[in-house]
Amino acid sequence: MNKVKRITKASCQVGVLAAATIWLGGCQPGAQLAKTAEAASNEPPADPMKITAAGAVKDQVRVGEVSWKEVGASVTVSARLEVDETRIARVGSPVMGRISSLAVQEGQHVQKGQLLAQLHSTGLSDAQLYFLKSLSQKQVAQRAVERAQLLVKADVIGTAELQRREAELSEAAAELDASRDRLALLGMPAEAIEELRKTRSIHSVSPVVASMDGTVLQRKVAVGQVIQPGDTVCEIADLSRVWLIADVPEANAGHLSVGQQVEAEIAALPGRIIRGQLSFVSATLNQETRTVRARMDLPNPDRRLKPAMLATMVLKDQPERKLVVPVGAVVREGNSENVFVELEPDTFLLKPVVLGGEFKGQREVTSGLTPGEKIVVDGAFHLNNERRRRAIRGGDGD
Repeated sequence: MNKVKRITKASCQVGVLAAATIWLGGCQPGAQLAKTAEAASNEPPADPMKITAAGAVKDQVRVGEVSWKEVGASVTVSARLEVDETRIARVGSPVMGRISSLAVQEGQHVQKGQLLAQLHSTGLSDAQLYFLKSLSQKQVAQRAVERAQLLVKADVIGTAELQRREAELSEAAAELDASRDRLALLGMPAEAIEELRKTRSIHSVSPVVASMDGTVLQRKVAVGQVIQPGDTVCEIADLSRVWLIADVPEANAGHLSVGQQVEAEIAALPGRIIRGQLSFVSATLNQETRTVRARMDLPNPDRRLKPAMLATMVLKDQPERKLVVPVGAVVREGNSENVFVELEPDTFLLKPVVLGGEFKGQREVTSGLTPGEKIVVDGAFHLNNERRRRAIRGGDGD
């Protein structure tokens, strides 16, 4: 009986010791860390594109909505003022001669018919001499016909002789008309030709006169210079209307059209915005510069717009309704463009989007966003820097 009691007591002591060992083992730090690590491994990893704004970064973030707007593309190109080529005249002498005097200076305004220069011309003298000879021949032929008519009436000569003399008169009259036309082509006005017929005095001085009202752009001769027919003595232009010319790069020339809205600013006249339309677009591309020539006609009543002045031309497309986001909302990561979308107050997700062109501080949304979706419109750059910093540190906090 005593033996049984001792065995039972010993068994109880062993059980108590085993339970104590198990309890103490469960309270060891290593076991607790193992359980914590096991629990953490079951949690999903943090999204590196997601961030909750706090502190100074939160104060820099402003949220807005993706919206529809009427926008139109615009292209800014360099331009220059040029003379309207339909309002320019190159005045020369139709005969060879030596310049004896000049009557105008560059920049001077002239009227049509005003004397520009004078020259001595042997060709003009020869043409005047031919005119006087033709005039004398016609007068002789006229008198011959008159005598023949009297003789025919007196039955002294036949009608055949009268007809021969009338034919000679017609030929002389034609030669006189031709010589008069030649003098007119050489620059002699009708009054001067009539004076020549009356006085029969030959003058070798040929005047060069303005063929239109305008401003003398260039005077290309000097006194004593010998010029040939077709040489330019003066270049005259009507500057009451000028051209604004732009050479538009090939990449931006696809939508150019006559009538397209244009804004321009002349460098020499700051603050003056000129609005109008394109009046001409070249049908061909300049292969050397890879540009297309575009033109805008500008009225210039006060002559303040001067050829060769530099300008800036803004070409505008017709406005279209497009989904847009501010340029400041766009974050570039690698080769993609992204926008921070608000998931809940102060919590944002960096979302890739596909964007189009830029229109006055707005980017067209092609895909990735919907109208009314809330996004970060200001402070996206700072928010993205904070997101990167937290991703490097491995957490959302500091």
